[in-house]
Amino acid sequence: MSNIESMLAKFAEIAENPKKQLDKFVSEGKKVIGCYPYYVPEELVYATGMVPMGLWGRSGSPNKAKKYFAAFYCSLVQMNMEMALNGDLDKLSGVIHTTLCDTLRPASQNFRVGINNIPMIFIAHPQNRKPKYGIEYSMKIYTKVLNELEAIAGRKASDEGLHEAIRVYNENRQAKREFVKNAGKHPELISAVQRSAVLKSSYFMEKPEHTIMLKELNRLLAIEPVVEWKGAKVVTSGIICDNPALLKIFDEYQIAIAADDIAHESRSFRKDASENEEPIRALAMQFAEQDQDPILYDPEINSRPPHIVDLVKHSNAQGVVILMMTFCDPEEMEYPSLAKALKEEKIPVLKIAYDHQITDFSRARTSLQAFADVLDLRKI
Repeated sequence: MSNIESMLAKFAEIAENPKKQLDKFVSEGKKVIGCYPYYVPEELVYATGMVPMGLWGRSGSPNKAKKYFAAFYCSLVQMNMEMALNGDLDKLSGVIHTTLCDTLRPASQNFRVGINNIPMIFIAHPQNRKPKYGIEYSMKIYTKVLNELEAIAGRKASDEGLHEAIRVYNENRQAKREFVKNAGKHPELISAVQRSAVLKSSYFMEKPEHTIMLKELNRLLAIEPVVEWKGAKVVTSGIICDNPALLKIFDEYQIAIAADDIAHESRSFRKDASENEEPIRALAMQFAEQDQDPILYDPEINSRPPHIVDLVKHSNAQGVVILMMTFCDPEEMEYPSLAKALKEEKIPVLKIAYDHQITDFSRARTSLQAFADVLDLRKI
């Protein structure tokens, strides 16, 4: 096994075993805070000496959670609630629940009612995040979140600790952006399954450890010669695409992921926080600068389609695969304008339904096989 293969195996082990990671942290005497999607300022958790851990659902079907949600709620939110009701999150010292969509908002209150043994920190991001008043509002919300985290941690976060947290997270974001580029250059070395595992593992690791491992992987990839890829390259877009069974189909038909606009992946580390500002303001400004996301108010009137087109062109991809989360209104409402923009640029697009409950990807297999043929013909 090569050094690259060995490192990829380590990332995969962590990505596949979040419970093992949680048990490890707790056994070390560390408090762990679960973080819902999207845009949680994890730096605040880190600065209080606790460990943030991502909560993005898991494969399976909700049972107990059905008592709290209508059938049309997205599976990500339902499976997070299912895990909490089943006791899988009991070792968490708290949960930060975000409210950036019409599903997350009521889900936060369902969590508060249904789960009484895990403290829930409510974070209400502003949609008007760019004006001065939006930044000031974010600062007040983040300060409130920090105060609640300090109460759970039993310690105050120092100004130096907050600056260090931003530095640590910026370093990790930069390493992940570099990895995405390297993976796009070396699909012969980084499969779609492995690419996902490297990025997913970040949600279950302390950031300094993940950064050290990722920098070494980037170093190894950087010295590898770039070889011609015989298959197709695509840009993926959507909320989440971490199911190995689906990603194996990408690999089977030699469809490499050249770049992504996935909320669970690149959208989460596009922007760094300033290391020269007061920390809370720096985090508020970082959120203000987030763009090209269907759940965020877009003052430029839908600037995301041009962003996806640019991703395709800059990554030398031949098409776009949209992983459409079932019952996600923001993503579904945006799809027509995105598909129109791609059609105008003559960029092939494939939409695949994504849901944590899906176990049979036979329809996706047929669609991806046909899409691979279409992209292959375009290369002739």
